[in-house]
Amino acid sequence: MTRHHRHFLIHLLVLAVLVLAAPAVRAQLYQNPVNPPTTKEQVPLYQPQEKLVGTVSIPDEKLSVLVQPEGREWREFRSYWLRVVAGTLALGMLALLTLFYLFRGTIPISKGRSGRWVPRFGGFDRFAHWTTAVSFLILAITGLIITFGRPLLIPLIGHEAFTSTAYASTFLHNFFAIPFTLGLILIFVAWVRDNLPEKADLVWLRTLGGVLNKAGEHPEAGRFNAGQKLIFWAVVFGGFALAVSGVLLMLPFSVTGIGGMQILHVLHGLIASLMIAVIIAHIYIGTIGMEGAFDAMGRGVVDENWAKEHHSRWYEEQVLAMRANDGRPMHHRAAE
Repeated sequence: MTRHHRHFLIHLLVLAVLVLAAPAVRAQLYQNPVNPPTTKEQVPLYQPQEKLVGTVSIPDEKLSVLVQPEGREWREFRSYWLRVVAGTLALGMLALLTLFYLFRGTIPISKGRSGRWVPRFGGFDRFAHWTTAVSFLILAITGLIITFGRPLLIPLIGHEAFTSTAYASTFLHNFFAIPFTLGLILIFVAWVRDNLPEKADLVWLRTLGGVLNKAGEHPEAGRFNAGQKLIFWAVVFGGFALAVSGVLLMLPFSVTGIGGMQILHVLHGLIASLMIAVIIAHIYIGTIGMEGAFDAMGRGVVDENWAKEHHSRWYEEQVLAMRANDGRPMHHRAAE
């Protein structure tokens, strides 16, 4: 046997040994792996409740946030809880007012209309009121479209029409925030002095403005009664909270980060829901709820008997003002 033949046989033998031994080696490695990973070492990339932040080379550091668990809670609030709260408050208020109307009806002027009118609100007062009122109604309607539009309007008008509607609603919502804020400032300046609390307000609250009185008599009140004062302060505090939070939402990340923006959105939605319920009650009282109430803002004057019943002290002050004003008439007879 030559030398080359011996080398060939040796290599062939070694190869055969390796082939036969390979399964046993693989089994041994599987049973006793080198540095086997333990359960404790199998740590996921991130914990579901932890914030995951990377690094960026641009100045906008918020773009380095890859995962923010609070975002899931905010999305749940926006897509579910906000709709539940807003719908419950609005529909609940409508249901209560409907029941009250069926039980009590329109609160009449007990002595009927006198046909004589007492000046109630001047041009500045009415301008401030209607600027705020119309702006808020547009803000409320567009806000409700933005909140409820996707589940309610898409099945009715389709995706394409809803897209245009949602875009227009967003534009109007942002635009009418300006006159709404201006109106808030005007009504605050014009009426804050007459809406300060006083002892007579406690009597009004105890009797709910005379509703709980057996004789149906209305308690004494100045220019604004306790109920109107509650509406005033709810509109002032709630309105300015909406204005501030709304401006910050329109200027995202100007003063706060992602978490702060989410909190602002939650507060804006909740306050708006409460405001809508309050204004629904205000509209009811000022229209079908009380006879003669709409004249105050609709025409700027009220019937003399209405003034005596609902704002007796204010009416007396008007009479004294008339007497001090060289006896000029305080009111005029309604046109036939």
